[in-house]
Order: sequence, then structure tokens, then C-alpha cells
Amino acid sequence: MAVDDRFAELNPRTCVVLGGRGFLGRSLVLRLLKLGKYIVRIADSTQSFELDPSERESLLSHAISSGRASYFNVDVRDKTQIVKAIEGSSAVFYLDPTDLNTNDFCSCYLIIVQGAKNVINACRECRVKRLIYNSSADVVFDGSHDIHSGDESLACPSKFEKILSDFKAQAEALILFANDIDGLLTCALRPSNIFGPGDSELVPLLVKLAKSGLGKFIIGNGDNMSDFTFSENVSYAHICAEEALDLRNAIVAGKAFFITNLVPMKFWEFVSLISEGLGYQRPLTKIPARMAWYVFLLFKWTHEKLASGSSNFSELAHYIQLASCTRTFNCVAAQRNIGYSPVVTLEDGVALTIESFSHLASDLPLARYSDFTEESKAHKLLGGGKVADILLWRDEKTTFKCFLALIVLFYWFCLGGNTFTSSAAKLLLLVTVILYGYGFLPSNIFGFSVEMMSFPSQISDTVAKDSVATIVYLWSLGVQNIRTLAQGEEWSMFFKVTVSLYFLKIVAQSFTVMIGMALAFAFTAIFFYEQYESEIDGSVKVLFNILKEIMALLTRNLPDSVSLLLCNHETFQPDDRPAGVKQTR
Repeated sequence: MAVDDRFAELNPRTCVVLGGRGFLGRSLVLRLLKLGKYIVRIADSTQSFELDPSERESLLSHAISSGRASYFNVDVRDKTQIVKAIEGSSAVFYLDPTDLNTNDFCSCYLIIVQGAKNVINACRECRVKRLIYNSSADVVFDGSHDIHSGDESLACPSKFEKILSDFKAQAEALILFANDIDGLLTCALRPSNIFGPGDSELVPLLVKLAKSGLGKFIIGNGDNMSDFTFSENVSYAHICAEEALDLRNAIVAGKAFFITNLVPMKFWEFVSLISEGLGYQRPLTKIPARMAWYVFLLFKWTHEKLASGSSNFSELAHYIQLASCTRTFNCVAAQRNIGYSPVVTLEDGVALTIESFSHLASDLPLARYSDFTEESKAHKLLGGGKVADILLWRDEKTTFKCFLALIVLFYWFCLGGNTFTSSAAKLLLLVTVILYGYGFLPSNIFGFSVEMMSFPSQISDTVAKDSVATIVYLWSLGVQNIRTLAQGEEWSMFFKVTVSLYFLKIVAQSFTVMIGMALAFAFTAIFFYEQYESEIDGSVKVLFNILKEIMALLTRNLPDSVSLLLCNHETFQPDDRPAGVKQTR
């Protein structure tokens, strides 16, 4: 990487990147070094500075060796360490540190909020001229309400669903409030959904969900829009803000600005691009957002009650909120006041991100080229018709209507407290009244046209004769069977009827429970099997192999006479016979 000599100066400015070894910090450090007009101090909480293999023989390594870049170990909870790092600098870029433990809220508060206070006080003490804070678009998001082209006039919500967003909002307010005190000019940037090479949150989470099988699901209707921001564009926005503050632009000082790639897109389309680019299945199955949230709460409660150790549930909860809400932002203020515009397009950013995460690609060599629209085994077993489409939730509205209708019938016949005959009579009476009332409806009601039902004008003689013949045949067959049973001569008939009636008695005792279980199984278990077809089939195969090994082990310990008998009946292959047993002819 060559330094851009067009911006090189004889007296470069010294700047500090707090959090310079984090995901965004590395991108900002490289961009500052490329400009050639900054001496960069990299400050982070990492104890020792070590270059990654990809950074060796890079612009950063050459800058370290030449003195254009240096490293400081800084804990923002200790103001003296901050002072040591920023003393003599003219600008400070304050980004998130690398060791932020999101499960420890007390530590997060000390680092984010108290750390912001320490950075402000250190900047004032060292007479730093400019402080740019990397905030987040989450500071105006309450976790439930959509944001359509939101601008800087949006107020922070009174209650945050994500505690880290609350801390970020507090830190942002402190930094903006410190503007123009002791000569310090401040501003904050609010990027939305940052992604890029080295991403430690969004892309790894998508890969984790894809590997677990949960990446197949679309939360909500899948039409919600979101703004995404490539990391290099955020870095460029920080430099634009620093240059605007250097000109003492009053419109910029003390203000916050939204930063995006300026190209809103469907959230699930972005997820699909990342998933398919890394060889995983794109999300196809839609589930209601409320259902996903309830499942998450149940899983969280179960984990807290039964499991030991901590799990980052806040990250997953925030993902569900982002995945089901629209969040787009207006960046006109950033374009007009700090001169920001994306330097990397969204398409190029996605391609660069996928390339950098190739080590997380699917292990299946054909996954990238698989045809995920092929019919599943469950769909084929159900016949591939309308029943399969309903039970596999191909159309959520149709499936829900059918499920609701079956629930009503289940309650009507099984839970209503009436006999089957009276329930059927009441249902027929209700249908008759509804149909008769429907016939009185006018063709137009308040401007809405009412379509009348179309019925065949007459039933053909062939259909009528076939229907009557079938009824007569069934009646005659029943009478004949009863007559044969009454003569007391057919023992086979007697046993068949007796066993059938006894079985019917057993079934009738738990008829309601069985019907309810069948309904739940039909609309849930089959759908679940389709989503985890390969996993379930693999587990069954493993279980079958284990049982086979157990049976083989048992047969080796059987007496020789029993083993010889089994071998004569060819129950086992010759290789499975115990030692000492001769093959008989």
C-alpha cells in the first residue's frame, strides 16, 4: 500500500486512535496512514502490540518501524494512561475498545460511560483540539418501532431494549455536551450496521446462525429495510469530521451525524448475500417475529434455569429486533456538513467481506452450488400437493386459516361437551343458516361487490347413480356381515369384529387427546423435520448403527446352539457367527 503523496505534509499532525486495534480502529489507522499527513498513535487495552500475519510487511508495519505510528497500552478507566497517550496530539478518535465484555454490565458502564468522561477530561487537560466519537445508530432505536429515513432530529428513546445502546447514548451526550469547553471541539458519528473485514459481531453471528440451522428462518415478513455501512466508509467519515472540525465549522461542532452506505436494502437480502457467499443456505422459511421472540425468551429462561455458564443473549435479542424492524437513516446532514460520501459501494463491500471471511465458509464443498429450491423429502412423502404446502407452511396465511378451522372443529366436536351426532347436527344447522343468509346478500354493499357462489346447474345421472349405488352397496355389505355374525358360524368374523370394537373402545377413551396430538404433530413436527432433514436422518442412521453394533455384541455372547440356530435361518451374515461355530449345509 502506497502513501498518498498528494496529502503529505512537511509537518504532519499527530492524532490518537483510542481503540485502534479493534475492528473499526484497524481500518481507521490504515486510512490515516495512507493519507500521509498524520502521525498515528494507536491506543488500545491490549497489553502488547503484535502484528497479525496479514499485517506483516504492510503499511502498518513500515509505519511502526519508521516512527509514523506507535502503540500505547491504554485502559480508558485510568485517566493517567489516556493523558500519556494523547499528550501533544491535536485530534483524538474515540472508538470501542477490543476487550469489551458485553455480559459484564458493570464493566461496560465503566469503560463506555466513565471512559468517555475520562477521555473528555484528558483531552481538556492536554489541550486537544478535536475529539470525534464513534457512536451508533442504535442510540435512537427502542427495539420495536420502525425508523424510516430517520435524521438527526430523532430523540433518544426513554427506554432502551439493549443496555449497551443506553451506555453509548450516555457517552455520546457527554462528548457532545463537552463541545467548545477549553477549546475542545467535539462531534459524534452514528454508523448503522457496520460490516467489513475483521468484523467481530454481525458477520460471525450470521455464520453461527447458519451453522446451527437457524439461518434458514426469516423473522417477520422479510420486507423490512435496513441501512448497512462498510467499515472503510466509517473510517473515511471520521477523517471528514476531523477535517471539518479543523476548519472550526460551527455546524459540525457539538453535533451527531448518521453514516450509512446511502443504499438501503432489505435486511434479509443482505443476510442472503453473506450466507450464500460463504456457501450456506439463504433464509427461506418465514416465521412471525412475535413467535421468534417468544422462542428466544423460552430458550433464555431454560438456559438460565438448567445450564451453567454465561451466554451472550443480548446479542441474539438485538439481532431479532434488527431482523424484524425497518431502520433506514437520512445522511444528508453528513453529506452537506462534513463532505461525506461512501468511498466503497455496498456491492464491493459485501464482496470484500465475503473474501476476508473465507475461513468461515461452509465445509460442504457443494454447498455453494446446491439447489435449495429442490423438493424436500417431507414434501415428497406428503405427496407434493396442497396438503404438503399447507403442513409445510409454504403459504403462512393459508396454513393459518386451515389450522384455525381445524382447531374450531376440534373444539366443536371434542371439547364442546356434546355427542358427535348433536355436534354434527348443530354444525350442519349453522352452515345451513349461513348459506341461506348469504343468498339474501345484495350484489353491492357500501360500494363493495359481493361475489355470489357458483354451483353446477344439475348433477349428471351418472354421478347420481354411482353415489346411490355406493350407498346401497355399503348398506348391503353391513347387513350381510351382521347376518353372518348372528348365525354364530364364522369364528374369524367374530374375532375381527371383537378386536375392532375393543380397539375402538381404547381409542375412544383417549380420542380427544389423540386428535389434539395429531393436530399439533401435523402442523409442527413435519415442518420441523423438513428444516432439519439431514440432521435428523443422520441421527437416525447413527442410532441404527449403534443398535446394530449392540445386537452384534449380544449375538457373540449367545450359546453356540442358539447362534447355530440363528445362522441356519440366515438371520446373520457368516462373518457375524461367533468363533467356533461351524457353517452347516
